[in-house]
Amino acid sequence: MCEGHPFARLRPLLGGIDWRLLMRPGDWLVMGASLAAVTALWLAGHGDVGDRVLIKHEGRVFLETSIRLNRLVEVPGPLGITRVEIRGGRVRVLSDPGPRQLCVRQGWIGPGEAALCLPNRVSVERGGIVYDSLSY
Repeated sequence: MCEGHPFARLRPLLGGIDWRLLMRPGDWLVMGASLAAVTALWLAGHGDVGDRVLIKHEGRVFLETSIRLNRLVEVPGPLGITRVEIRGGRVRVLSDPGPRQLCVRQGWIGPGEAALCLPNRVSVERGGIVYDSLSY
């Protein structure tokens, strides 16, 4: 090993023996299993958590779909039809018959957020992890 190698300082402590020669098959197995477990946990945590859109009408699930599918969903309500647009991995309320248009003005909904069109009893929720003071 050259002098600039990170483990060059360990060589005198090991009596000049390369540290890889001290590793047994079980050590390599434990290292490989640990690496596989860390990778699996990382992928599970970064999966499709924020990739779901949940549209409810009067508190009941009207549609649950992937955010990756471009579509226009029409949800009937007491005042008329609420149109929800899912496009390019984003979701928003495109139009609503409510008088104040608050859910339309909200714009694109971020992960863990929701848009509520209360006069028409429609809600649009986007799945995702939301960190707050209770999560830590």
